[in-house]
Amino acid sequence: MEIRSVENKSECLPLLQNVPLPDTEENKTQVHKAISQTFLSTAQLANLLPTATVLAYQLLAPIFSNQGKCDSVSRLMTAGLVTICGLSCLLSNFTDSFRDKKGKVCYGLATINGLWFIDASATLPPELAAYYKLRFIDFMHAIMSALVFSALILFDQNTMNCFCPTPTAEKREIFTKLPVGIGMMCSMLFLVFPTTRHGIGFPLSTC
Repeated sequence: MEIRSVENKSECLPLLQNVPLPDTEENKTQVHKAISQTFLSTAQLANLLPTATVLAYQLLAPIFSNQGKCDSVSRLMTAGLVTICGLSCLLSNFTDSFRDKKGKVCYGLATINGLWFIDASATLPPELAAYYKLRFIDFMHAIMSALVFSALILFDQNTMNCFCPTPTAEKREIFTKLPVGIGMMCSMLFLVFPTTRHGIGFPLSTC
């Protein structure tokens, strides 16, 4: 009898969609809003690094560094990997993409005169070429991208064990706190000065 009464009571309960939901905006405190804004700005960091470069580094870093147990050869290879991936993150911010009338994506390099297409398969009219000109904000994004990549290196234990296997307490504190500071600073700057480019390795424009 008790089981049936519980089942009858559960059947009589109103559906969730009929229950008035609380207004979350009114219940949000300043701390909740600050945390939400921090998560939102931190999520923007994905646009500062080309996906292919980050994946290549995360895949090759444990192999080149011998999982942090480096000798002279593996340390040289790891340094080369860091240099190449860092330059890729830096230079990718000066690339952009353009969809032609057929929907084909054409990649190019931003110059002071417009967009120079790598494969020379497309041309832009002068009124559109001015939109893709090289600007000061591109150098700012390139610097932020390099800083975020350096923070990624500091978070990678294999790379850090390769170049600094026995850090002191002061260095360990720097390696722990510096990436967080870089991430917060770059996320805030990127939120204030967002990029409009869709270069090589970055999300493409839908139009």
